[in-house]
Amino acid sequence: MIVPYVAGGAADITARVMAAHMTKDLGATVVVENKPGANGMIGTDMVAKAAPDGYTLLMGTVSTHAINQSVYGKLPYDPVKDFVPVTLVIPVPNILELNPKFADKHGIRTVADLIKYLKANPNSVNMASTGNGTSTHLSGELFQTMTGTQMTHVPYKGSSPALTDVMAGSADLIFDNLPSSMAFLKSGKLRPLAVTGSQRSPALPDVPTMAEAGVAGYDASSWFGLLAPAGTPPAVVDKIQRDVAAALQLPAVRAQLQAQGATPSGNTPDQFKQFMAQETAKWAEVVKKSGAKVD
Repeated sequence: MIVPYVAGGAADITARVMAAHMTKDLGATVVVENKPGANGMIGTDMVAKAAPDGYTLLMGTVSTHAINQSVYGKLPYDPVKDFVPVTLVIPVPNILELNPKFADKHGIRTVADLIKYLKANPNSVNMASTGNGTSTHLSGELFQTMTGTQMTHVPYKGSSPALTDVMAGSADLIFDNLPSSMAFLKSGKLRPLAVTGSQRSPALPDVPTMAEAGVAGYDASSWFGLLAPAGTPPAVVDKIQRDVAAALQLPAVRAQLQAQGATPSGNTPDQFKQFMAQETAKWAEVVKKSGAKVD
């Protein structure tokens, strides 16, 4: 299973949870390989060009299959033609979180406090992201567009280095995938202000949604799903989907993922295909409004 991002991020965490249980169900060892680079495009392209025999899968993301085609002028792969959808593993919100010392210094306790500070100090706040054109980047761009604020975007190569710098104070805040931030939120090393989905996360029930916090209509969630190279036999795809869906119903797996702020899915290949088409249209509009396109 190829993860097109660095170890320690939400895609990697999700892949390793699933690989452990797929190994039991499929009767063959499922190995997770991290192939990061170019906002997921390097690892994704590797899978696009792999043999369609069911032995190479991609842990695809909102970036690799719904955002990159709008952000970048040309991709090395076609997110629709080069892949067969297997199943959506988890949808997961991003979370707006701050360096606690920065928040305390400027009296920022709520989203309203942050907006007030940003309007009084345009471009003075460093907003980290997991890379140009990622959902963490575009979540921030959408926030700025909807609130009339301006921050300085600082892209990193994945969640781990971005979170390290936010916690160290080199950057002030980040919109990160919830699974990769959960441990730091629980320990108090990061301070949450709002989740970016339409509903509160069961893992952080006291943290409001962005809409509840005053930014009406805001919704910018991430997701992770399995895809296979185009041409993979339908019977093989269906077998993998059934095994993954069954694993996602196991109490131990659900507990692991829910503890990270995720909601297990396991939908059908057709449902996942329709979901990705809807997501592609939604994020294309966000990219258009934010001007986040990279030539």
